[in-house]
Amino acid sequence: MIPALAPLFIADFTQYRDVLVLEHDPRPSMALQTFLTPETFDDVLTRFAAQFPAGDRRGLASVWTKHYFVKLIPPVVAASLILDYRVPVRLDRLQLVLDEHALPVAFKLPDPGTHWATKPTDTFQRFDDLLEGHLRPFVDSVARLSRVSPNVLWSNAGNYFEWLLGVLTVAMPQADLCHGHGLIAAATLPDGRRNPLHEPVRYLMTAGSLGSKRQRRVCCLRYRVGELTLCDSCPIAALRAQSAVKKGLR
Repeated sequence: MIPALAPLFIADFTQYRDVLVLEHDPRPSMALQTFLTPETFDDVLTRFAAQFPAGDRRGLASVWTKHYFVKLIPPVVAASLILDYRVPVRLDRLQLVLDEHALPVAFKLPDPGTHWATKPTDTFQRFDDLLEGHLRPFVDSVARLSRVSPNVLWSNAGNYFEWLLGVLTVAMPQADLCHGHGLIAAATLPDGRRNPLHEPVRYLMTAGSLGSKRQRRVCCLRYRVGELTLCDSCPIAALRAQSAVKKGLR
């Protein structure tokens, strides 16, 4: 654990205590650039796929990235928003630690990082290392290696980013999360390109309910892994439910 990040790891967040570590961590690791080579990527995905004989390659690759993003994004984003701490997460400097099922469990950082010398005043400045330095090259590489649409992979990342903001809002209602909300609210990047993390989920009013249902905009392809049920925010599940209702009304 990086001592400066210790204030984050309380209550349910203790599960992230040993996710961001330094190079002296004894667990075996590989450079992320090595992981993103065809031979190594195929080996990791094959090991992961052993648990799911009915899954196809694209579905398995997408599900694997969900495990990756849920490990990476919450501690990095929480460190930035809650502690104003800049974690060094540029992809070309990190090593990946996998468990016995070939799932991501930790990232070895090149250094502990540091508090921002001057607090960022711009959303994209705050998240540049994560968005452009890590997520973009990761998504581009995995999309090429797996033939999964980049939109699916970005949606997987955005889903956990948006989910974390909800968790932090409840756990720390006084925290300033405006840069986090600003990132997913922005339709475009400063250079005019489409923001791939824009509004990854939506909240829909449901019949007979006073609340709303959280639903992803893009399916994660989990349905392609036969041993897994659809996730709670699955847009395909919602379409199936609507279809069933329509059939019942005929």
